[in-house]
Amino acid sequence: MSHKYQVRQELRPQQLVGIGAEQIAQHWALYEGYVKNVNLLNEKIAALSGKKDFGPEFAELKRRLGFEYDGMILHEHYFGMLKSGQKPLGEDSKLVQLMKKSFGGFDAWREEFAAIGKMRGVGWAILYLDPRVTELTNHWIGLHEEGHPAGFIPILVLDVWEHAYMVDAGASGRPLYVEAFLKNVDWPKVERMLADGLRPVPAGTPG
Repeated sequence: MSHKYQVRQELRPQQLVGIGAEQIAQHWALYEGYVKNVNLLNEKIAALSGKKDFGPEFAELKRRLGFEYDGMILHEHYFGMLKSGQKPLGEDSKLVQLMKKSFGGFDAWREEFAAIGKMRGVGWAILYLDPRVTELTNHWIGLHEEGHPAGFIPILVLDVWEHAYMVDAGASGRPLYVEAFLKNVDWPKVERMLADGLRPVPAGTPG
């Protein structure tokens, strides 16, 4: 594979409410590690593939790649959705309208999403779009590469691994962190993610 991934500096959030700069700095360093490991694994896999060596080392590296890729991509979704000074969504928002259809309203969605984020265990709370039926659905994802509903599109991603809040809130501070996250969601960007997901599927695509 020739493409080399870069750390997406434009996604790094600044001056958030309730999520400190040191917390972001430590979390960002973890994201940088995922980018580094994706590139390293791709290099090693390409070298083995070039030699037609598809033995145990190739197999284990391929298995690991999903964890590193999703760790990189999910963190890019997470950081890219954080921005200070956000205002509530209006009733005419397409996102709010779809939340009414899918959950009964924005407040009902928020209550369920926050509850998922506060569940015991480490992982991710993710709001997905099911483009086949045009509905939104909340999911709990444990390991980065497991449990994602095939074909669904992530609209909003919340990291609830302990590294996301330990600096600010300590081991028991997840409820405060989840509420802080929701205060910093870049709703216009979530709207754009939804709009992208609602674009017509090209002809010939399975569905």
